Amino acid sequence: MLFMDSIEELPRRHAITVDEYARMGEAHIFAQNARLELMEGEIVEMAPIGSAHAAVVNILDALLGELAPRAIVSVQNALVLNERSAPQPDVVLLRGRADWYYASRPTPGDVLLVVEVADTTLRYDLQVKRPLYARAGIAELWVVDLDRRAIHVLLQPEGGKYSIHRILTGSDTVTVAALAGIGFAVSSLFPIG
Repeated sequence: MLFMDSIEELPRRHAITVDEYARMGEAHIFAQNARLELMEGEIVEMAPIGSAHAAVVNILDALLGELAPRAIVSVQNALVLNERSAPQPDVVLLRGRADWYYASRPTPGDVLLVVEVADTTLRYDLQVKRPLYARAGIAELWVVDLDRRAIHVLLQPEGGKYSIHRILTGSDTVTVAALAGIGFAVSSLFPIG
């Protein structure tokens, strides 16, 4: 009996580009209310938004909205980080632009601050999204930890990591590094308790 050496080839994954992902959305391939984002070429389903999460996003929108026209607050919209990643952070503070990003989605060079609000997603936000934002050169990332009523403030991205990581709580003041003098008490994000 003759045996032939066979080479087993494993199936390859096709990493989706931001352009392909956008065309899928335009073609209405996804359910209208689907909560999705593109992370390193893969479509990821996002966790549902609870009432505390929604409230903190609304509070951040109001507090940061006072910065207009110096900055634009973008809530739960795509941010193109690279050819294969377009997450939808809860809040992004963008440099002011005359067209309000009508002609194109914002990219890392447009970003002053990214904020992720985490209730069930804290580990994902810190272990998966944080290095992605650091590699993209996002200068400042906040991860709001709803369970601990705290904000992880991450600054100075280098080598895919943030060299500064502070955790602020209660009456600590959190400030936007790119906009001197703009800040508020962490407790102001949590109206109950």
